[in-house]
Amino acid sequence: MLSEEQTIAARAALDELHIEHRDLDLVIDHLLLSPPPDELLVRRLKKRKLLLKDRISQLESALEPDVQA
Repeated sequence: MLSEEQTIAARAALDELHIEHRDLDLVIDHLLLSPPPDELLVRRLKKRKLLLKDRISQLESALEPDVQA
């Protein structure tokens, strides 16, 4: 269970990760529309986006209250 301080910090980090994830979407879309697209850069950005998605999932799981099944 996270303390109130940890929860606040986790939510702030989560907000920043969501913003970065959205920004990467925009950059990737822009790069793909610019001929010719820089395939290496696009792959790197997509990889970063996946890492962000994993981190977002981890933080969301940590913030969810434990549910006893």
